[in-house]
Amino acid sequence: MAAPTPASSPAAPAPAAGPAAGTASPSSPSSLAPGRAPTGVISPARDQQDLAAQGAQRPDAGELAGGAQQTFSDDWWGRARPIIEFHGFFRTRAELFQNFALGRHSSSFQGNDPQYLWPQPLDNSYTIISPGGGSGGSRSVNVCGNASPPTASCYDKSESSANMRLRLDPEIDISDNLRIVTEVDLLDNVVLGSTPNSYATQPAGSSTTGTSNALKTPTGYQSAGYNAYAPVGFFATTQGPPTAGVNSPTNSIDVQRVWGEYMTPVGQIRFGRMPSQWGLGMVDNAGDGIDSDYQTTVDRIMFVTGIKSMDVFFGGAWDFISTGPTALPGASTSALWDVYGGQPYNTCNRCNVGEWAAWVAHRTNPDLQRLSLTRGDVVINGGLYAKFRRQDIDVASGSGEIPQTVDATNPNDLEARKAWAFTPDLWVQMLWRKLRFEAEAAMIWGEIGSLPGLEEATVANPVDIREFGVVTQTEYRAIDDKLDLQFGFGYASGDPWAYNSAGSGVQGQGALQPNGAGVQDEFNNGPMSTFRFHPDYRIDLIFFRNILTRVEGAYYFRPSVDYDFIRHSDGEKVGGGLAAIYSRASEFVQTPGHQSDLGIEFDGQLYYQSKDGSLNDDPSKIGGFYAMLQYGVFFPFGGLAYLGSQPFNASLSAAQIARLFLGIVF
Repeated sequence: MAAPTPASSPAAPAPAAGPAAGTASPSSPSSLAPGRAPTGVISPARDQQDLAAQGAQRPDAGELAGGAQQTFSDDWWGRARPIIEFHGFFRTRAELFQNFALGRHSSSFQGNDPQYLWPQPLDNSYTIISPGGGSGGSRSVNVCGNASPPTASCYDKSESSANMRLRLDPEIDISDNLRIVTEVDLLDNVVLGSTPNSYATQPAGSSTTGTSNALKTPTGYQSAGYNAYAPVGFFATTQGPPTAGVNSPTNSIDVQRVWGEYMTPVGQIRFGRMPSQWGLGMVDNAGDGIDSDYQTTVDRIMFVTGIKSMDVFFGGAWDFISTGPTALPGASTSALWDVYGGQPYNTCNRCNVGEWAAWVAHRTNPDLQRLSLTRGDVVINGGLYAKFRRQDIDVASGSGEIPQTVDATNPNDLEARKAWAFTPDLWVQMLWRKLRFEAEAAMIWGEIGSLPGLEEATVANPVDIREFGVVTQTEYRAIDDKLDLQFGFGYASGDPWAYNSAGSGVQGQGALQPNGAGVQDEFNNGPMSTFRFHPDYRIDLIFFRNILTRVEGAYYFRPSVDYDFIRHSDGEKVGGGLAAIYSRASEFVQTPGHQSDLGIEFDGQLYYQSKDGSLNDDPSKIGGFYAMLQYGVFFPFGGLAYLGSQPFNASLSAAQIARLFLGIVF
């Protein structure tokens, strides 16, 4: 997490309401009582008399008088009036993916090529790879063409989609020392066109037997029939609100975070479900960017304090990472009735995944930092964040149960885990004039004492965890900060023991992970050592962001340049940028082609920003209306090819992406 700071002071309360309707104004004749000086005439004696009369009118026992017109100024400032501030953003994103399968011929979920990197589009026909490396036939989607019915094969390597999100971050400032902060997403990443009135589902089947269907656990969803007025999508007339289990996997409104903050004389207490951010966000990343999709959100009780004169902050936290099975009092299993009320509780304390964190950081006061940089001084910020996590027992991985449905009468639903991990995370920042160098390095050192539930292989226990990662950013600004030159580097350790043969290969979308026999090879021959960056630490548009979904088991070099062609003091700007990302595998045996070189990607963008209101005070932050057009192309290298000779000219080909982003930040 970033160096903790005291809660921000709330805005000043609005002034007391003026006279109610029908109350005589001071300039009206009725305001002139006997002996009172006429309006506009200065009378010090009369002012003293009015002040004494005002004090005599105060209610007894300090109670506030009813009605806004009877509120006294000292009552207003002496008693906190909550102030609600709204921040957030609204965004709409449109994306076009082209050839994200990189020219490979089939995908694992269709029972073929176990080394697939990206699933083929459903409307694309392609050649299938046989286990021996030759042609295994083809998959044809014969519903295209002009025949009736159409029988021609469909060919389309592209996928396109658009989505939106409204994020609200209301803050309830009760006083200077006390506030409640929330984060609520509305229509969170809802795909445009995804909830037409021609589509609805209902629970299907059950995983248990019994006399009452209401007590059975649904195993999936099936069609709820069709709308007589929109029997197929072509006749859809409106979009419905997303409703989980009916027309969407999520609801229209998702409460992501709620936490409270109280400033005591010795430090700040925070409690609830809150974001966690540290350093550059390689491990803990709050994911609060307008183009973000992933977050680090923790249930936490935290205390933060420090020595403000030295700009040193430190604190500790107790995190509730994962709880055991929950139930209502008196229920042998998790009750299905808790939607009607009641307080569920944890029925298995030793199943909990507990985590304890501590940190110390130095962060220079922003005003002093600007002054030092203006004088040409070097500013150093940094800190250490450490976490310890453990779990004794767990829900059996092969039981088919989830923590909320464990049967208390069946002890086989639980298994030993005996796991622990220690994660130190070091962050350092150096600033000098217009130069910034920042780095973060982390290690995960631990052990999983028991993994008996893996179905793929018999695992030798215990399993050690030895993972390492580092990331750096170097930035230089010039030409009145219009020119932004950057160079980034990142390294995530890999698994040299996770040998992947042509038969076992790697699993898809997370391609540098073992699969099949590779799991046994990894756990039996060496420790788990594939380090993975947080998925919201993004450096590109295609390979790490979408195909792998994160930086893992690889290292990269990323030079980039951005330039604001037009920039005004009111926050409006127009600019563009280019970036190149060269990537290699940390351990070549984890790649499909058993080569280190993964590929090179070139990304470009054009952006426009028009700020409004108070967001103009920080030119480094996005605010107001923001639009961005991006294009990227990724050229795969040998590490992503088929192992050995290429079957039937199965050569790799480039992937492309085009993105349009429209947003409003407030």
